[in-house]
Amino acid sequence: MAEPRRTWKQVLSRFLLLDLIKGLLVTFKYQAPRHCYTEQYPLVRPKVAERFRGAPRLNLDPETGESLCIACNLCAVACPEDLITVVEAVREYVDHEGKVKKKRVLVDYTYDTSRCMFCGHCQDVCPTYAIELTQEFELAIYRRKDFVWSWEMLEKGIEQPIYTR
Repeated sequence: MAEPRRTWKQVLSRFLLLDLIKGLLVTFKYQAPRHCYTEQYPLVRPKVAERFRGAPRLNLDPETGESLCIACNLCAVACPEDLITVVEAVREYVDHEGKVKKKRVLVDYTYDTSRCMFCGHCQDVCPTYAIELTQEFELAIYRRKDFVWSWEMLEKGIEQPIYTR
């Protein structure tokens, strides 16, 4: 039995590889998407959501430059990971009326970011808004002991790295 003869259209289609070209056109149509999702990360910092909870920071009073923390210890109690340590002392002072009063003063404050799950409970319970979780997300550190942040480091905040070529 002889094979049926091919038409000129079939021969030309096979010779010019038209089926291959049709398949490649479909492939290349999907190679260039309408929206590009690649971010040039180190050079262009991504915008995080407004409610993003990142690195912690202790806020300062803008008028006096002192810490807003009143050493109430609520943040340490509210923390489910028990990573905040607040050390306070009671100091006596004389008010404007001449009466001797006692006031709690913050002596030391440490925050272990290696165990933090950034839940925001410490920020929610603070009556003076002394502690807040910022928008900073670059928390990579080489040594484990550097994850424990002191009072001074929390007040200063994280320095944003500058990437250059």
